[in-house]
Amino acid sequence: MLAVVDMQRVFADPGSPWATPRFDEAAAGVRRLLPAFGDRVAFTRFLAPPEPEGAWRAYYARWPFARQPPEAPLWRLTDEFAAVARHVVDAPTFGKWTPQLAALVGQDGRLVLAGVSTDCCVLSTALAAADAGVEVVVVADACAGVDDDAHAKALHVLDLYRPLIRVTTVADLLGAPSG
Repeated sequence: MLAVVDMQRVFADPGSPWATPRFDEAAAGVRRLLPAFGDRVAFTRFLAPPEPEGAWRAYYARWPFARQPPEAPLWRLTDEFAAVARHVVDAPTFGKWTPQLAALVGQDGRLVLAGVSTDCCVLSTALAAADAGVEVVVVADACAGVDDDAHAKALHVLDLYRPLIRVTTVADLLGAPSG
């Protein structure tokens, strides 16, 4: 199962406070992965909760623009991915390892992760899935972080969890020559 994490307008739009600078490069990696997974693809969306609780109150006090309902344009998948998204998993948390995603992966499944941002939602999803006993593969060149340094550091941390989590490239995962 391929989970494409949070390829949403709020992260794609260069004018957004949450813009991911290399979003387009991650999207290019995702496009290369999609044909190999067919119907075994889930797209996730980060959504603001109706009413933040606990530490999330301080988070949304810092990012008040994000206090918008699930149907708000900023939460939509980018057009190219909305057009192909058959399975969509919404969560008001960084980690997208929800019961819905777990059911799609299955108990002995493998979760391949791509999307944004490497240093937040991808990392949080990978760690939770690995804790649940799922084999996790993070596709480095189909992900992007808040900046290049954060992306590289997150990949380094994820790679420390081998063999539960493995970091790879699109070419290596698909068995294709890079370039």
